Amino acid sequence: MKKLLFITLAVLSCITNIDALVVKNPVDYVNPLVGTASKSELSTGNTYPAIALPWAMNFWTAQTGKMGDGWTYVYGADKIRGIKQTHQPSPWINDYGQFAFMPITGKKVFDEEGRASWFSHKAETATPYYYRVYLADYDATVELSPTSRAASVRVTYPTTSEAYFLVDAFDKGSSVTIQPDKRTIVGYTTKNSGGVPDNFKNYFVLRFDHDFVYKGCLSDGKLIDNQLSARCNHAMAVVGFQTKRGEQVNVQVASSFISEEQAFRNLKEVEGKSFEQVKAEGKAEWNKVLGRIEVEDDNVDHLRTFYSCLYRSVLFPRSFYEFDADGKPIHYSPYNGKVLEGYLFTDTGYWDTFRSLFPLLNLIYPSINEKMQAGLVNAYRESGFLPEWASPGHRDCMVGNNSASVVADAYIKGLRGYDIETLWKAVVHGANAVHPTISSTGRKGFEYYNRLGYVPYNVGINESVARTLEYAYDDWCIYQLGLKLGKSAKELQPFKERALNYKNVFDKETCLMRGRNADGSFQKPFNPYKWGDAFTEGNSWHYTWSVFHDPSGLAQLMGGYDKFNTMLDSVFNLPPVFDDTYYGFTIHEIREMQIMHMGNYAHGNQPIQHMIYLYDYSGQPWKTQYWIREVMNRLYTAQPDGYCGDEDNGQTSAWYVFSALGFYPVCPGSTQYMIGTPYFHKAKIHLENGKIITINTDKNDDNNRFIQRIIMDGQPYQHYYLEHNKLEDGVSIDFMMGDKPCK
Repeated sequence: MKKLLFITLAVLSCITNIDALVVKNPVDYVNPLVGTASKSELSTGNTYPAIALPWAMNFWTAQTGKMGDGWTYVYGADKIRGIKQTHQPSPWINDYGQFAFMPITGKKVFDEEGRASWFSHKAETATPYYYRVYLADYDATVELSPTSRAASVRVTYPTTSEAYFLVDAFDKGSSVTIQPDKRTIVGYTTKNSGGVPDNFKNYFVLRFDHDFVYKGCLSDGKLIDNQLSARCNHAMAVVGFQTKRGEQVNVQVASSFISEEQAFRNLKEVEGKSFEQVKAEGKAEWNKVLGRIEVEDDNVDHLRTFYSCLYRSVLFPRSFYEFDADGKPIHYSPYNGKVLEGYLFTDTGYWDTFRSLFPLLNLIYPSINEKMQAGLVNAYRESGFLPEWASPGHRDCMVGNNSASVVADAYIKGLRGYDIETLWKAVVHGANAVHPTISSTGRKGFEYYNRLGYVPYNVGINESVARTLEYAYDDWCIYQLGLKLGKSAKELQPFKERALNYKNVFDKETCLMRGRNADGSFQKPFNPYKWGDAFTEGNSWHYTWSVFHDPSGLAQLMGGYDKFNTMLDSVFNLPPVFDDTYYGFTIHEIREMQIMHMGNYAHGNQPIQHMIYLYDYSGQPWKTQYWIREVMNRLYTAQPDGYCGDEDNGQTSAWYVFSALGFYPVCPGSTQYMIGTPYFHKAKIHLENGKIITINTDKNDDNNRFIQRIIMDGQPYQHYYLEHNKLEDGVSIDFMMGDKPCK
């Protein structure tokens, strides 16, 4: 009997452990391949497996696409052309400073088509800190573990006297030099897709642990044996070894945007360390960063999706600075071509990432964003503008002046240690100017906007309503920042007034935002399902809700909260009809909306991602809870097709991270987070100040998505928002869940 009781207790213990999956190594739940089953016509993330440390200067990825193809790694591909150092933020922006290497055996065929090797995902391992793949055509295995500016590489060759290692510096101007006595290859690449000065280079160095038995260089495709250098349009270097089966060749590689000397300095990140040590340190760093949020759940797929999204949330903006001989941060400026002191970050578009990515940093990783804010100070000093899309310098992409939101939200939420007065000058300047050559930087149409209160539809400035709505919100952010800084009422008055300019493009006849002509009349004809035109990658049903700072004012324009809720409901009740005539074809964002079976809701793009939370403002929070759970259950997975549109440098992932925790920053620049519905049984957020946010849920599952009661620090809590300061102090929040709305 006692034996039976012991067995029963042991079984119950096992069941209990299965029910509560406690994450000890969060990086083990990350799948870097999420979003890679994409193409230009349909995005499931448009990502590549970024093998990198958090916010690293360099990322690494296997390259399946052709040189210069923005779809550098596609899950459905059969062949790998090389292992590439990449700085690509998006296939649409493309890459810069890239080069690749490739182990090869047998015949000397080194062009990207001829050298490509068959591979299988069954013989591929991808984690954030380690990549391994078997190159079937060469019976060779390549492994890589990165640091921020360097990497450790290990190649396992078969028995052969023709084991080669190719370094491809790519086209558009490159150089390679083999130094046999030092077992080293140095060189540079200039390949880029824009946003760089004329003197741009990425210098690289590779150091081997084997002598070279073969040496050769390729100049624009022509191989010359024993040649030790090449400088041309497209330079490549090849070194060879004689190996036995299982013999491993170790390579340490680093790069610099500053100089070859600095590349050697960056190589110290891996010097004196074994491959396994670099790998272990990378894993520890990822566990440290991801472990800032602990979640417990009985659904391992939810854990994988969560940590895969958190991984994507801490990659961009990337570091674009290095350390000099004295350990001080320096950077090559993509704005003026000089090497200057201080921090710099790049590869992000604020049109996407102001919404939840930067608020996530401000709450959980504020110290890194303090460096990013210092980098914005430098960007303004070096170019005269804050970037709106940087890669690595100013890029002409998207609309809005949302750097104002990024600056305001950081300072209002307590970030310090950088020159906020210079950033104040920068946001004021950017609100009243446009970059002379990059029209998406600053405010295109600001003269009309400041004079008329909107950007007119008929003056040759595209996406005029989107600009008006975002400028109005950005003016509100500048106003809030100015209040925090103690600026005078006179200085702030224009921003206070212009924050209400969203009203000027609201059409009472349709209860939607609509293009307005310079004479005050509304555009005719008007199709609210038309994408683009007066809007940016969306239609009027999507952009009408872009009044982040004044939902109550928007509701008043509509005639009250009943009508407001009806309009919100309509987004989901409408069929996924669309008009794509502005583009002349069906852009992938439209297709992604069409196929997700959620009406006209288009979660695959940013303009509407906050909309579901607006029910919190209008007295129907159970609808927020219902639709948040629908989106999380249906539109996110940890599979290669795991997103419902472009991931966009952490934004779509940060939406999931916040929403899984149970709250979301609808209006960056304010101190409030709107409550959604928590996804996990338990979550702990470890803040940098040492405090802990603990989130517990009772009866939380697919059937019980509706909040019945909230307890905060032991006391009933009646609001559907959380205050940033309260969270920063550490708080315990208990959600009691049920299967019916609590009305």
